[in-house]
Amino acid sequence: MKAIRRFTVRPVLPDSLRPLHDLARNLRWSWHPETRELFRSVDPEGWRPADADPVRLLGAVSASRLAELSRDEEFLGRLSEAADSLAEYLTGPRWYQNRLAQGAELPAAVAYFSPEFGVTAALPQYSGGLGILAGDHLKAASDLGVPLVGVGLLYRHGYFRQSLSRDGWQQEHYPVLDPNELPLTLLREPDGTPARVVLALPGGRSLYACVWQAHVGRVPLLLLDSDVEENAPGERDVTDRLYGGGSDHRLLQEMLLGIGGVRAVRAYCRLTGAPAPEVFHTNEGHAGFLGLERIRELAGEGLDFDSALESVRAGAVFTTHTPVPAGIDRFDRQLVVRHFGDDGELAGVPVDRILQLGDETATGGSPDLFNMAVMGLRLAQRANGVSTLHGAVSREMFSGLWPGFDPAEVPITSVTNGVHAPTWVAPEVIALGSRLVGGDRAQDALTGGEVAASGDPSRTGTLRRWDAVTSLPDWEIWDTRRALREQLVTEVRKRLYASWRRRGAGTAELGWIDGVLDPDVLTIGFARRVPSYKRLTLMLRDRDRLTRLLLHPERPIQIVVAGKAHPADDGGKRLVQELVRFADEAKVRHRIVFLPDYGMAMAQKLYPGCDVWLNNPLRPLEACGTSGMKAALNGCLNLSVRDGWWDEWFEQDFGWAIPTADGSAVDEERRDELEANALYALIEDRVAPRFYDRGEEGLPERWIEMVRRTLVTLGPKVLAGRMVREYVERLYAPAAQARRALDPRTARELAAWKAKVRQAWPRVAVDHVETVTDTADNGSAELGSSLALRVRVDLGGLEPEDVEVQVVAGRVDSGDALLDAQALPLKPAGGQDLEDRMLYEGPLALDRTGPYGYTVRVLPAHPLLASGAELGLVALPDGSVGGRDGDRDGAEGVLLR
Repeated sequence: MKAIRRFTVRPVLPDSLRPLHDLARNLRWSWHPETRELFRSVDPEGWRPADADPVRLLGAVSASRLAELSRDEEFLGRLSEAADSLAEYLTGPRWYQNRLAQGAELPAAVAYFSPEFGVTAALPQYSGGLGILAGDHLKAASDLGVPLVGVGLLYRHGYFRQSLSRDGWQQEHYPVLDPNELPLTLLREPDGTPARVVLALPGGRSLYACVWQAHVGRVPLLLLDSDVEENAPGERDVTDRLYGGGSDHRLLQEMLLGIGGVRAVRAYCRLTGAPAPEVFHTNEGHAGFLGLERIRELAGEGLDFDSALESVRAGAVFTTHTPVPAGIDRFDRQLVVRHFGDDGELAGVPVDRILQLGDETATGGSPDLFNMAVMGLRLAQRANGVSTLHGAVSREMFSGLWPGFDPAEVPITSVTNGVHAPTWVAPEVIALGSRLVGGDRAQDALTGGEVAASGDPSRTGTLRRWDAVTSLPDWEIWDTRRALREQLVTEVRKRLYASWRRRGAGTAELGWIDGVLDPDVLTIGFARRVPSYKRLTLMLRDRDRLTRLLLHPERPIQIVVAGKAHPADDGGKRLVQELVRFADEAKVRHRIVFLPDYGMAMAQKLYPGCDVWLNNPLRPLEACGTSGMKAALNGCLNLSVRDGWWDEWFEQDFGWAIPTADGSAVDEERRDELEANALYALIEDRVAPRFYDRGEEGLPERWIEMVRRTLVTLGPKVLAGRMVREYVERLYAPAAQARRALDPRTARELAAWKAKVRQAWPRVAVDHVETVTDTADNGSAELGSSLALRVRVDLGGLEPEDVEVQVVAGRVDSGDALLDAQALPLKPAGGQDLEDRMLYEGPLALDRTGPYGYTVRVLPAHPLLASGAELGLVALPDGSVGGRDGDRDGAEGVLLR
């Protein structure tokens, strides 16, 4: 017989042990070594079976053991220290509070929305890099004291657990997660009933959700759960699986995340007294509907749609994570129509205006589809990619939303991702730093609390603590690296044995696993999701050559591979099977392994234990690729295509760049062949020889120096603390200030001004451009001279303060396109004439040699615009964008050679 209901009977903690409850319910334990060690000592045998989850541990520990601990003075002392440490961490001033004390204008709170969060393996609500990044964002915000509120969904089946069939085919399993057995608490009303949010569905139906809270240090994470009794069976399943179901199911998930998420934040603030967020950060387009809910809120306060839109945009930040259109959620427009309007959600918000926000035709998309990323960009005044290269790719990909502007001027900036070092750095590596600078200072260096926000931070404070690694003796670094490699070998053998048992192998067949991997062999790691562009099987391009590398008599390598294919991606599953079948071959199976069920727990062993981290995506399809950052923080060297963050920070001192054939006139097969051969050559000629090149003391001195440079130079850059500081200073603070400037009256005025400008813009024109100077002679000029420009502009009925006239100048290529252009404003030189034309003048300094040119343009100008490109309106001399045909009087750009 089966139970009809399941629940956990927890022992009652003795009074002296009550602090264990608070310690277990705050996920700070997942990155605080002393607290984890405290829980391990509660039940050393039960800690591993509980998957390092204190909540489950306390639910299973015996009453007799608790009674014993309640009398253990040494344990009680450690418990008191851990409780005091958590209390100080939660309430003491940190970087954000210090910035406020210094007079910085920062938001009272920030709401951070993401479809997945990878905080700890004990809360499996993530599938890959996006979720891990979101989890690290919350943890770094907590360390810095940033008043963030995370918002997501609680998936009762999580993503999926992966195993392999006997022939290597991926199999998915969806264990049911009981929120009562997770480190979560229900958000409740004052009368004790669970707080609810509700969405209206077509046909008079409703979608209800309760709100679970996870405490990520100082940061609350709100997770909406539709598995409640008020819902019909179909609605109960809305939050069943991460990235599961068809379009209607995904749309409901994203409506619940965005619209329901805003309502959950409002409920949380009402019930706890927490400050209302001034800034809403949308982490990828899945949560984009949150902007529509905020428009609905303001419409209820009397603002029209356009005025509400301006207010919402001012306080919104949108982060795009995909470099390809195929990675963006898109819905049939009719499906969107069915769920919104008078018979669905957001009654009173015009459906046609909603559809306009998601219209992707400007980016070359389909008129029948609703694009979530496009809507996210239109609902946010500030947007960013997640590496410098990805920012450039995003500006190109979405440039159609800003016609007439070069991609470089598209208002999408970049904040390069970072990783939360206390989560990902092995205790042995932390111990090295603690011996040099002390435990507290080592922890501060890992959080990045004092690191400057730039990509090349100044060498003060925390950075001197990273520099301390230079004083470590070679033998100590090498002994630590070998110990970590040995731990990985042990972990791999255990996981490989369990995997083969699940594949149906008997104990007698598996004696060979005791010889898998060698702690003294160069170890390469490769672990990530398995979409085709990440090229899991590029290493198999020439199997004979790879086999020779694995079995080299003097310089062998060994490779540990892990990764999940999406359940609906049979192509990805075939790649997994291809890799698994090669790794199953008796000749090489002791040198290459595939570990199923890649997740955070495995990753925390894998990154430190590898010597080299391999990444070989199709460039530039990797937005950032933070796995290599986690490896680097443990002294692992990167071997990667120059994509994502590696393109930005690569130096030969701490890794190798795989040459790529991007841009070449080669087909995909030829490109893979070229890049695979380049990979093999790097390992054969540079990586392996350096690892095995030993000095007089038997140490690979040049390799150790690369490890040292990786820690000292890359360490401070790849921290999530650096990333979150950049978000605060470059995006959150300006967004909060912009939002504060838009009271209802100002929002209405800004919306009316934009409407006026858009209506008048077709009549705005550059009528005449002339040079008034003696320095130009037959199309040439001397360095250091200047041109005096005079430009006549038809304002089309606008006022002079509504526009800015600019000269845009720079080098030119063979097709006269401006390169590295700079824009300089020209000043009005008199009143408007009878034909509504205005004269503008200004100098153009010639500060570069070689082919040089300029043009002029007119942009809308208003103090509340974040950039001149915000409206996507520009008038050029040839009238190509926003200008008028007809009368022209010598309007032209000038080219100097």
